[in-house]
Amino acid sequence: MAPAEGQQPVTSNEILTYGAEWRFVRAGEVRLLLQGANQTRLDLQTAGLVAQLYSVDDKYQVNYNSGYCVADSLLNAREGRRHRETRITFDSDHKRASYLEKDLVKDTTVLAKEIDTAACVHDVLGAMQKLRLQPLQPGQNATFPLSDGKKFVNARVECQAKELIKTPLGNFPSVRYEALIFNGVLFGRKGRAFLWLTDDEKRLPVQFRIQLPFYVGTVTLQLEKLERP
Repeated sequence: MAPAEGQQPVTSNEILTYGAEWRFVRAGEVRLLLQGANQTRLDLQTAGLVAQLYSVDDKYQVNYNSGYCVADSLLNAREGRRHRETRITFDSDHKRASYLEKDLVKDTTVLAKEIDTAACVHDVLGAMQKLRLQPLQPGQNATFPLSDGKKFVNARVECQAKELIKTPLGNFPSVRYEALIFNGVLFGRKGRAFLWLTDDEKRLPVQFRIQLPFYVGTVTLQLEKLERP
């Protein structure tokens, strides 16, 4: 059951900074710049011991049409010795997505393909913004058309429980959601993805958690800083 979503987009600009924890150590920092309903940028960097083991410096930008429908996205990923660029363009009129991934070290094309999609699809961040407009109650769920440029699915998000989340920025009464995007849905890897939104009109994303198999472990992101420029 999914109630009618809110009528107004999230139009304010927000800069959200998260600390990442993996195996009880600080693993890095994620900076999320939400530019109204038009664009989102995400910067992810590993830190400390994790950066020494495996350095990651990823920069992602996505542009939206109305309703957080993806127009195009660009990922510049430096991970270990790899440096790759991925461009995805969505054609809503023809219901197609074009995916192009390049290896910038070898100057070669890793993968180029096109897939069929719906007229409106979201990336994961756009779906999060869309979810912020829907005040689901525990026991309810919503479905979002998602695509990573290689696959198109209708993914379910379950509203599970109300919890108090303690972060470096403070304590927040929140609502826990689970996005069913792993286990062959959108991503082939086995795992679970959780999101906590504050239980108020702002519906801030204060915590993320990805649970992967034991040999990878759990990664938790907690909100450390909020700016509204």
